[in-house]
Amino acid sequence: MRTTRRIRHLAATVCAVLLAAAAHAQSTAATDSPDGSKRGVKTLETVTVTGVPLGQGAEDIIAPVAVLFGEELDARKANTLGETVSSIPGVTTTYFGPGVGRPIVRGLDGPRVAVLSGGLNSNDVSSISQDHAVALEPFLADQIEVLKGPSSLLYGSGAIGGVVNVVDGRIHESALDTPLSGRAELRYDAGSNGFTGMSRVDAGGDGYAVHVDGLYRDTGNYDLPKGKLANSDLNNQSAAVAGSIFGDWGFAGASVSRYESDYGNPAEPGDASEPGVTLDVEQTRYDLRAGLTRPVAGIERVELSFGHTDYKHIEFEGDEVGTTFLSDGNELRLEATHAALGTWHGALGVQGGSKQFEAIGEEAFVPGTRTRNVGVFVIEQGEWDRLKLELGARSDFQGSNPDNGGKVSFALLSASAGARWKFSEQVHVSLNLDRSQRAPAEEELFANGPHVATATFEIGDPLLGKETSRQIELGLHYHSDRIEAGFSAYRNWFDNFIFLADTGLTDDESELPIRTWLQSDAIFRGIEGEATWHVADNDAGKFDLRVYGDRVRATRSGGVNLPRIPAGRLGAEFTWRGEAMRAGVGAVHTFSQNRNAAFETETGDYTLLNANLTYTFLDSESSSWEAFVQGNNLGNANARLATSVVKDRVPLPGRNVAVGLRVYF
Repeated sequence: MRTTRRIRHLAATVCAVLLAAAAHAQSTAATDSPDGSKRGVKTLETVTVTGVPLGQGAEDIIAPVAVLFGEELDARKANTLGETVSSIPGVTTTYFGPGVGRPIVRGLDGPRVAVLSGGLNSNDVSSISQDHAVALEPFLADQIEVLKGPSSLLYGSGAIGGVVNVVDGRIHESALDTPLSGRAELRYDAGSNGFTGMSRVDAGGDGYAVHVDGLYRDTGNYDLPKGKLANSDLNNQSAAVAGSIFGDWGFAGASVSRYESDYGNPAEPGDASEPGVTLDVEQTRYDLRAGLTRPVAGIERVELSFGHTDYKHIEFEGDEVGTTFLSDGNELRLEATHAALGTWHGALGVQGGSKQFEAIGEEAFVPGTRTRNVGVFVIEQGEWDRLKLELGARSDFQGSNPDNGGKVSFALLSASAGARWKFSEQVHVSLNLDRSQRAPAEEELFANGPHVATATFEIGDPLLGKETSRQIELGLHYHSDRIEAGFSAYRNWFDNFIFLADTGLTDDESELPIRTWLQSDAIFRGIEGEATWHVADNDAGKFDLRVYGDRVRATRSGGVNLPRIPAGRLGAEFTWRGEAMRAGVGAVHTFSQNRNAAFETETGDYTLLNANLTYTFLDSESSSWEAFVQGNNLGNANARLATSVVKDRVPLPGRNVAVGLRVYF
């Protein structure tokens, strides 16, 4: 049955790609984008960050932010969101096999990092456990935005560590550049004997636009430096349709999307006497968005977003259902941008949501819980010649009501202040001060039972208090015709930091090691930076050298190490772009992690060597065709992530080479 379904989806994807290619040939109304590049080629060097108010570019934002888009996003795309963004300084990923990876920002993960789809929460259950996949597909993203550092001001309690916002561009807010545009891609991965195919089409006219996209991925067990990673196969399908209307008055639109993932748990591969564990994820998402331009005097723009998600995943032991996780979520966000008040301009808004979580089965280690939250926020910016200031505040209320206990409620307050001083047009320095609070998540409060996927017996504490973070960050930025560089140093003090600790004890009945959720004061401090040197730009092509690195240190009271903290990294990439070809080679060295918590094993250092080559073999006014080859871990290094709860059993994939074809039209 599964083989038949895969063949059917494979055929549908290939047909969609061929139809997209045929559609571009019929389009004769293609025009250039404002910078002179062809639609879809994405050669712009700056891009608007949608995850912050006021429609700012990345260079205009005082707080640390990174954006992947265009050719860089194409080169970074991977099976998981975490792996896709892990080349950004300060950002790493969890790892539970090739099909599961959630972003980690500056050593903070799980419910401290908000994963968003178009500014609204993904509302899956990926924050509850590392074996749960994020229900978002990076291959379908227009751009991916990473807000590093506390972002509770904008997105509430679950963004105390940062935000990763996937922008899919499904609901258009204004007229398209051309009546018909899109992109498609086919790729084959030798390391997993895997296939990925995606296509996207946008069409529109005077006052309206429609969107259709789809993806299919099927991979086998991944190569390791020695042998195969058993039970690491993966099958993903994703599709969406959307439509919108717009005019001088604003816009309104809706989309519906479906995400499915069927993947193995390589930490539980099974054997001759016991079947392996697999997970089957399904999510249907409905989004509504609308915006009004100057609806009343003094208000420049009002934007409303609403999302509803129906999520389910089943953990199978062979063909038998083990545990079922269900999550139904609703989220509403209303944001208004006011007209300038002297040198100040800003936005204010309200955000509310509810989520009903339920786990059914022998391994339902977290009880059914209903969580509701509401928050109000304001953010203001002022600029005077060389100085730019940003001030903001937010108040939240969150309540969680478990099926087997009493309701717990939290009142939260966050505030931030940022300043940027321009020494010159090339050099500026920034200072950010943040005070944020977070309410404990369901698993931290109410977990009590065996969690076989992570091979632990997990115990929460309903008496946990709210977590308070106070961060200071100093940033330095330099740019010229030849060099672009940025550096940040930060220190984050936590009151009542919540973490999952190994106890060294074993549960008598399940015979699993016991981990408990504890609270302690903690300190995170780190540095990160990157610099790009534009080596040459001449008849031979454009040559760039990028170097980057990061390191974070995290301890709790008494200087005791916190568990699963990322190891330091240092990397370099050299890229070349010619008239019809571009190429790159890079290496990133991850240092050993020997500053571990009690009962936690060390990880050794390793170096990953990567390379890519892309050839544009057809480039017309209406389309651009390119073939590519990408190599990952070409040195076949034996690598294990310090952030993974299954690092001792599940190493990173070995050498892999992917080849493929892309078309933009």
